[in-house]
Amino acid sequence: MMTTTELAQVLFTTALQPSDRLSAFQIREAVDARLCRCGGDPAGCAAYVAQEAGDHPDTYVVRMRWALDAVAGAYALAAA
Repeated sequence: MMTTTELAQVLFTTALQPSDRLSAFQIREAVDARLCRCGGDPAGCAAYVAQEAGDHPDTYVVRMRWALDAVAGAYALAAA
């Protein structure tokens, strides 16, 4: 089981955008697809996120907040 933070890091690395109108299913699907491309290891996504945080701290905060909120909602709905 992955944490909300790990799921958000995976979502962060997808092409999805905060301006997209995404369903919970679409968010979970994108996270699953990205994890498959990473061999199921979220560490690769975490490394990318860290690089982005260093290179673009101004946009990193906004995107990570979106990713955290998006996965919290998407996975809460899946558990219900």
